[in-house]
Amino acid sequence: MKKFLSFTFSTFLIGLVACNSSVQNSKNRMQTTDFIPQAKVEAVIKQLKDSLGDSHAFRIERGVRQVAGQWGEQDGTVDDFAGFCKNSFISDTAKLSGLFSALERNFEVIYGYFHKIDVMLKASLQLEGPEITPVDMMFGGYDVSAHLTDDLYNNKIAFLSALNFPFYTLEEKTELGAGWSRKEWAYARMGDRFISRVPAAVQQDISRTITEADAYISDYNIYMGNLRNENGEQLFPTNMKLISHWGLRDELKSNYADSEKGLEKQRMIYGVMQRIIDQSIPRQVINSDSYSWNPITNDLFDNNGKTVASKSEDIRRYEVFLKNFRAMRQLDPYSPHYPTQLIRAFDGTMEVPQKDVEELFRGLLSSPQVKEVASFIESRLGRKLEPFDIWYNGFKSGGGIPEEDLTAITSRKYPNAQALEEDLPNILIKLGWKPAKAREIASLVTVDASRGAGHAWGAAMRNDVARLRTRVGTEGMDYKGYNIAVHEFGHNVEQTITMNDVDYYMLNGVPNTAFTEAVAFIFQKRDLELLGLKNPNPEDEYWLALDNFWSCYEIMGVSLVDIQVWEWLYANPDATAEQLKEAVISAAKEVWNSYYAGILGGEDETLLGIYSHMIDYPLYLPNYPMGHLIAFQIEQQVRGKNLADEMDRMYTQGSIIPQHWMKNAVGSPISIDPLLAATNEALQALKK
Repeated sequence: MKKFLSFTFSTFLIGLVACNSSVQNSKNRMQTTDFIPQAKVEAVIKQLKDSLGDSHAFRIERGVRQVAGQWGEQDGTVDDFAGFCKNSFISDTAKLSGLFSALERNFEVIYGYFHKIDVMLKASLQLEGPEITPVDMMFGGYDVSAHLTDDLYNNKIAFLSALNFPFYTLEEKTELGAGWSRKEWAYARMGDRFISRVPAAVQQDISRTITEADAYISDYNIYMGNLRNENGEQLFPTNMKLISHWGLRDELKSNYADSEKGLEKQRMIYGVMQRIIDQSIPRQVINSDSYSWNPITNDLFDNNGKTVASKSEDIRRYEVFLKNFRAMRQLDPYSPHYPTQLIRAFDGTMEVPQKDVEELFRGLLSSPQVKEVASFIESRLGRKLEPFDIWYNGFKSGGGIPEEDLTAITSRKYPNAQALEEDLPNILIKLGWKPAKAREIASLVTVDASRGAGHAWGAAMRNDVARLRTRVGTEGMDYKGYNIAVHEFGHNVEQTITMNDVDYYMLNGVPNTAFTEAVAFIFQKRDLELLGLKNPNPEDEYWLALDNFWSCYEIMGVSLVDIQVWEWLYANPDATAEQLKEAVISAAKEVWNSYYAGILGGEDETLLGIYSHMIDYPLYLPNYPMGHLIAFQIEQQVRGKNLADEMDRMYTQGSIIPQHWMKNAVGSPISIDPLLAATNEALQALKK
């Protein structure tokens, strides 16, 4: 599940980080509004340079242009602009350090408390409880920080920061960052804060839209006990309710351990997914147990077994997706360095250019290892692969343990959310943390029963709690909920370390969400070990390599679909929901035919369109495969070492750019090569 980032949309809008634009262009000229004449900008720069000397030339030129780019008529006259720059530029090193400390301290106060308000306002939408009401949606969709950007510009704090702390492009950070001190990195991140001035109304609309999309997905459940096969048989437990797509996917994975009905169950789940993608799924079966349903024939039955008329969901899924696009597109005119959501997602938030990400993905998808691993899976299954085998999980240790046996353990161990919270220090101790540090970290994590699939929500100031949300049933936590909880706890541990143990608040966090996904994957892979079920096995590292490879194979294709759809949306901004639906299906087919049809069958298969993140979190999906690659390289780094010590060493780097972070952490940039090499080694060893 994703690291929950609703509040960070506000922070993201307050200060967008630098994009991969031309270094020379940004050195010579920042984009300015029409209000401040270029001649005035040049005159102010010259006066400051003449007064303070060439040693301050770079900061003067960059800072004045940054201020001019955001200054409007409401901020004062042209002469007011000139006076502000001349009076507010700080050349003294000690005074500049003092300004930085004041800004950093007060931003932590503001962001931290706004975050706490946001958590409480969204609680009724995200946590188990009564049915969501319209007023819950109103408060949950309200962004308490929406006016903060306006306020910080109006009171000139944003201009003061932009003037004194230069903005660096991604290219400049890449070129210069290796030689920067920690304080210089913190200054650079302060320079990222105010390069875009987004109106409060736009921020509010985005917050409301994303909240509505999240609520739509969080309540998209299928009552599995109501599914029927062609013989009218019930294959799944009566009380099983699964969220799309995560719950459906995880149930499909679990049925590789069922030699009797597993394959039939998987094909039925596959049928459910296809109905969701093409929207032929009856509305009556979404989050409702009032009817029985055969997803293969799409027949609907009442309590007496009689066929009843059904009404399809039609295009609701794609209406939500389209609304997200239109909301995020509102940022475009306010983002001179990030003119599209694609650029904001890659060059801005991820800080890895889109072309580099796609090159990594296509490199693995087209690698010869794909056919070799697929052949190995076929030999284990004893049948030809089918499209849903994209989720094959038989590489995991203990993969042969029936899920009901695992659920018996987890439900007994964790009858409620409080039991999991009380056990968090023990989990950390098992993973290598010393008892005192384990208790310290766990004291800053709270566990809640989630209405949705689960998520992790970090704090926005030191000594505040991170939140672990997962599903806990009336009979205790089932294995799916536990597996998700371990993943989310990995996020929480990263969030806690990178908030509380990083030296500067401006450097808190990780380079991008792929890095927190890496920790979550590392924790998740040890879920059985934490239950005491993992036996020492010298072949474990080989199985983990194959599992990581196949997970990348799965999610990289999905990510390419997500990217292609957003490219299509920008090429067709006036598209209808029906047209978007066809575009998603077309992109899913194209990617499938390119990289999967020859391996898993199913020419023109649409399965890659099932992922819920496409609907409720714009362009988040590429972070997952990047997280897998990063996690694998980190796994290799920590092998034979203490996981806790290595995590503390690596993650206290904070939010410097990804490639510098990786070089410091594991000695090399993000790459598919270590995983491909390990996959080859694993196949050779396991085929013997």
